[in-house]
Amino acid sequence: MRYGVLGPLAVWDAEGRPVKVPEAKVRALLADLLVHGGGPVPADRLIDDLWAGKPPGGSANTLQTKISQLRRVLGREQVVREPAGYRLPLADGALDAARFQELAERARGQAEPAARASLFADALALWRGPAYADVAESLFARGEVARLEELRLGVVEDRAEALLALGEHAAPAAELGEVVCRHPLRERLRMLHMRALYRAGRQGDALHGFQELRRHLAEELGTSPGPEVSALHEAMLRQDPGLAAPVVGAPSCRTNLPTPLTPLIGRRGAVETVRARLSPGGGSRLVTLTGLGGVGKTRLAIAAARDMTGRFADGVWLVELSGLGATAGRDDIAERVITTLGLCDTASTEPDLDDLVSWLCRAVAGKQLLILLDNCEHLVEPVAQLAGAMLSAVPAGHLLVTSQEALGIPGELVHPVPPLSLPERADAEAAARSGAVELFVARAAAATPGFTLDADNAAAVSAICRRLDGIPLALELMAPRLRTLSADELAACLEDRLTPPAVRVRGLPERQRTLRSMLDWSWQLLSPDEQTVLRRLAVHADGCTLPFAETVCADTDLGADRVADLLARLVDRSLVVREGNRFRLLESVAAYCGERLAEAGEEASVRARFVRCHTEVAEREAESLRGPDQRRCLERLDAETVNLRRALDLAVAAGTPAYAVRLVNALTWYWFLRGRLTEARRSLHTALAADGEAGANGEAGEAARLAARAWLTGIELRGSSAEAAPVLAADVDPASGVVDPVLRGRLRCFVGTGLFGHGRHREGLRLLTAGLAAARGSGDRWAEAAALVELALHTPAEGRQRAELGAALFQEAGDRWGQLRATRALALVAERDGDRAGAQRLYRSALLMAEELGLWTEAVETLTWLGGTALAGGDAPQAAELYERALALAAERAYGRGEARAEIGLGLAARLRGDRDAARRHLNRALAKSPSADHAAEAAAALAELDLTPQV
Repeated sequence: MRYGVLGPLAVWDAEGRPVKVPEAKVRALLADLLVHGGGPVPADRLIDDLWAGKPPGGSANTLQTKISQLRRVLGREQVVREPAGYRLPLADGALDAARFQELAERARGQAEPAARASLFADALALWRGPAYADVAESLFARGEVARLEELRLGVVEDRAEALLALGEHAAPAAELGEVVCRHPLRERLRMLHMRALYRAGRQGDALHGFQELRRHLAEELGTSPGPEVSALHEAMLRQDPGLAAPVVGAPSCRTNLPTPLTPLIGRRGAVETVRARLSPGGGSRLVTLTGLGGVGKTRLAIAAARDMTGRFADGVWLVELSGLGATAGRDDIAERVITTLGLCDTASTEPDLDDLVSWLCRAVAGKQLLILLDNCEHLVEPVAQLAGAMLSAVPAGHLLVTSQEALGIPGELVHPVPPLSLPERADAEAAARSGAVELFVARAAAATPGFTLDADNAAAVSAICRRLDGIPLALELMAPRLRTLSADELAACLEDRLTPPAVRVRGLPERQRTLRSMLDWSWQLLSPDEQTVLRRLAVHADGCTLPFAETVCADTDLGADRVADLLARLVDRSLVVREGNRFRLLESVAAYCGERLAEAGEEASVRARFVRCHTEVAEREAESLRGPDQRRCLERLDAETVNLRRALDLAVAAGTPAYAVRLVNALTWYWFLRGRLTEARRSLHTALAADGEAGANGEAGEAARLAARAWLTGIELRGSSAEAAPVLAADVDPASGVVDPVLRGRLRCFVGTGLFGHGRHREGLRLLTAGLAAARGSGDRWAEAAALVELALHTPAEGRQRAELGAALFQEAGDRWGQLRATRALALVAERDGDRAGAQRLYRSALLMAEELGLWTEAVETLTWLGGTALAGGDAPQAAELYERALALAAERAYGRGEARAEIGLGLAARLRGDRDAARRHLNRALAKSPSADHAAEAAAALAELDLTPQV
């Protein structure tokens, strides 16, 4: 169970579903136990708390009745009785208040303001309203409520301070105003607000804030402002230059390059060469690193790319392609690039997006970026097609490719990656200059502390490196052997293993045979259980966490409780790499283990466990996507994207369409939230077209297929033009045949909302109304909230009431995406009612949520709405600042529609302040950037009006 006290009391089960706790006294009992954070509470204390010192007759029996009611809801094991009293056994992360404090502490330990601001935002996102809102007036809760509120205010201040350190002032200036009104005596809060206002060009408001503070302190406390805030006020009066926003250096280049666990050895010259060839103006925009598996192409590419992060304004990006199957096409690769660049949200706004390569090229045509396409040898043809298209369409785009063979297209510069240099002589001084020896000694010292290269072992180490042909992977595999063998003994073993022809594998190049022999030897040194775990790990396309490894690798002969220890041993032997909480196999090791898995006859059974495990995890996470764990759930699914795609491919290939359909049903909402509509559409089509009869799995299987068709309808409505969108008959229920009443209601809402995007309001209202009725009938408060918020946008007469109820339900559920939708709806209602100040406040709140969730097109739209409200109020400087932010974000995300809207807004703001030339420039740019006739017409109309306006 998980519990929420940062707002109305809430309970969620292990799968993220809300658990209703009936009756006020039972909820108060739960709140009292939570106030004590899992510690025991004596029965007499509970009685005194619940009945405020006036217990009824037979209070002990009455309390026991309430305890029993609570146990029926939570489970008997969730309310434990001990000699010291009753308590809730709270696991780590089970209480949102504890998670809030943990995030705040982590944030304060970060050195970088951006990292602090992000973690503080995560912490504040857990709040759904006032702490312990149901029982805030109860005496037992007051102390904890006050403590949590103080902590929250501290985090609000800390986040504002971090934002100001980043040179951001517009957001704190807007967000802190309301908080200052509620806490007018809080000096640190007031100082932060004053700084933000001053830097935003609102010096008068900043000075007025000081006067307000002085008045409140005098009237309520009989004191004066403290020395710090007084000094800030004086500095503002004399316009001290030190108050200006800090000059924040250009942020480090946007990149997803991993931080290497160990330094790159023996490749300094190669790094410089690759970097020189790829640099802007260096003569080549496509460099392909070729070489045998295990030679270190990826490490070299990442090192070279990392050194160039300051040279590409729009980022340096790693796109890993080993997880794609050999049948993947150029659009599959383009989709991986789009996802890596964070452009899914933008792509989802484009109708009929069938040619992903062309769209990607258009989206990044004006960008200066470096893309590293890693492990391309099984996809040479489609990678070559994508590379050719990008080189032609993106003048400032550069590509770095790693592959065992070249792409063979014009403009490609092939850079062979040889093994590390070998020692020229066997003495210690000469050997130390060898890259192969340097790497071997470094890894040997890590495995065997105290190991160094000296005159006694130099000859043996040199022989080892020569026998291993200087191949980095082979050197890394052999170095840990020095735990049990001396250097001389290891050299002798290698002499025995690599000299006889029997160990050579026919048909492989000499150095590849060396690596194969080393893998064979490493394999033979493993215990049977270690071999089992290692070969079964190969089914993962993108590594895995320990829980996945335990599920996939364990069976009746190997218990899941043993997998962690076996994994640790494999990491020690350098056969498995640990990166954070993920375990990965290097490319060559993964290929070798895949062969061993097939030889063991386990391929089908391990793949089946892999598919089943990922399907079940996706189904559990699907519900968490609608609750307070939403952001972390999105991150978990992001991390498993490649494995989930592999699970779908394996389910289809194995002829188990039931798992394929279950998997896509579970993932569609995730794809929707991430804006990956093309992936959703393709995956749904793939699952539905999989071999197998529709009724092969009985009624449940057929119901799942019907649900998948309904999801597909909703996705196609959002990703198609009006001409290509699905057509529904007036009386058709897209969720007909779906057995689960909760899912049936959600599908009606999803399809109904999609219909509004094509102006089909009558059909949309019919399905949303039916979805609302189904949600209320099944007790699904999340779907009820979703239906109410969407109906609020399209039924003006009842808009406010529906939006407010929907917002309350989404807040209760803890769904930040839902709260964003509800806040947007409330803002539109406020705007419709003429409440400009209320609309601005709501839009700013929506902006914060959009940024938290990474919904960048939503953030752009919200900024343009805020700009519009500022324009309506005659505030041209504020409108221009908001539109500039919208334009920068839209350009970064290749969101043409947003760029056009922002340029129009900037043109209107310039016109308002009388700058006709600037207005004309912005509006002409809007005309050039407009992706639709509507935006072009709006820009043209503004230009025409400008010509008729007398010059000021």
